[in-house]
Amino acid sequence: MDVTALVTAVISRPETTATVTRGAARLLTALGYAPLPEVTLPNGRRADLMALGPKGQIFIVEVKSGVEDFRTDAKWPEYQPYCDAFAFAVAPEFPREILPEEPGLIVADGFGGAILREAPVAALAGARRKALTLAFARLAALRAAGVAATEL
Repeated sequence: MDVTALVTAVISRPETTATVTRGAARLLTALGYAPLPEVTLPNGRRADLMALGPKGQIFIVEVKSGVEDFRTDAKWPEYQPYCDAFAFAVAPEFPREILPEEPGLIVADGFGGAILREAPVAALAGARRKALTLAFARLAALRAAGVAATEL
C-alpha cells in the first residue's frame, strides 16, 4: 500500500474536512482575510469557509474531503452569487485533475495551505456586498459572544 492510500485509509472524511478547513482558514488569515467556518448563506446553502478581506472582498471556500464528496455535491455554483471569489480547498493527496478549472484551488493540511490556482474575481453588486458584510459582521460578533449562530 502506498503512502497516499495509507493516509486516506487512516483519516476519516470528517477528520479530512476539519484538517483542510483549518489549513485553508490559516492561509486566508495569513493573506489578510477574516474567515468564518460553516456559514449558512441567504439561499440556504452552507459555505465551509466564508472570509472577509481587507478591502471588503468576500471569498468563499468549499472544502472537498475526497472524490466521493466532490462527485456527490453539485451545489457549489450556488455559492458564487454570494462572493467575489470562490475556490475549492482539498488535501494534498486529492486528485486535483477531477476538479473544474473555473474556480480557484487551495491545497491545505492542518498547518496551512497554498493557492495553486487564483480564484477568478466577479465583483458583487454594492447592495449585496453591503448586506452580506453586515450579516457577516453580526454573525462573527454573535459567535464571539458564545452564540452558536451559523446563518447570515
